[in-house]
Amino acid sequence: MKAIKILPNHTAEVQETSIPKVRDDCVLVRVKAVAVNPSDAKYIDRLGSGGETVGIDLCGTIEEVGCNVSRPWKKGDRISTLSHGGNADRHEDGAFGEYALSKGDLGLRVPSSLSDTEAAALPQAVNTCGQGLYQFLGLPLPDASITVSPPALDPPQWVLIYGASTSTGTLAIQFARLSGFRVVAICSPHNFDLVISRGAEKAFDYRSSTCAQEVHDYTSDSLQHVFDCISSSASAAICEASISSRGGAIACVLPVKHSRPEITSKKLSGYTVFGEPFTKFGVHTPAKPEDVAFMRNFFERVQKLLEKRLIKPHPIQLGQGGWEGVLDGIDQLRKGLVSGAKLVYSVE
Repeated sequence: MKAIKILPNHTAEVQETSIPKVRDDCVLVRVKAVAVNPSDAKYIDRLGSGGETVGIDLCGTIEEVGCNVSRPWKKGDRISTLSHGGNADRHEDGAFGEYALSKGDLGLRVPSSLSDTEAAALPQAVNTCGQGLYQFLGLPLPDASITVSPPALDPPQWVLIYGASTSTGTLAIQFARLSGFRVVAICSPHNFDLVISRGAEKAFDYRSSTCAQEVHDYTSDSLQHVFDCISSSASAAICEASISSRGGAIACVLPVKHSRPEITSKKLSGYTVFGEPFTKFGVHTPAKPEDVAFMRNFFERVQKLLEKRLIKPHPIQLGQGGWEGVLDGIDQLRKGLVSGAKLVYSVE
């Protein structure tokens, strides 16, 4: 089969390799579509030492189910799921191949209302939102039995989404609304319409020198929950200054520093959902069974929300060129050429 592999000189190429053998706790997926993420470039440019398969997000059909998988998957099921791309311990893992392995307790059964390319944009964003909004920030989980978004909590509770026009950001807006929170968003002005369409009630320009003060005033000094989907020094400063004088919490996708002692923050580590220890950037992270259990339940909950069309995928930008095109898409992300859309490739 074809797969995108990292080379020792920190480049990547499409290579011929063996189809992965299904492990007991995994499903083997025939890949139909993949989405590219900024982390794909980081693995190629900085982390990979050679031989690892790239890629996290995929959609396809199940070919084989491992003997210890407890979810009721069967051959032919459409699945939108994650694979541990850039895995130094298991080079066969990774989404960017004609076949991919994924943990059988993860993933979404794709409803007929979604195309393969739309569904490929979902899994990593769902994973990050689950960890950030619910495991760390502690928002109440959306009730999978609901049919419409609930009214806002009384008294109002706010969530700020920084980087709201990213694929994680637009999903986070929708999840927070389904949990009964009012949402304010920070992004580029040309994406204001997008974030408002997903449920944010007010959007602010991250480039404005008064951005944090505007958020602080709009939320009447009551904002205590922040999800920073960018996690740069600039975003950290704005998020921290937006929070109430009583303090609050910030979920971050990358390690950043905050100076206010009344604020707690956490760098999310999405790879813990694979249930195995790993080392990245010199930091060892042990296996966390509680993250695996939480995300299994969260994916099943989100699947029901998708079936009821209460969650919309991020807008997609369909790339061309198959696997070679995917390599070009990774380079587009390196250069910051994609905004307000998820770059997705049909690779069938």
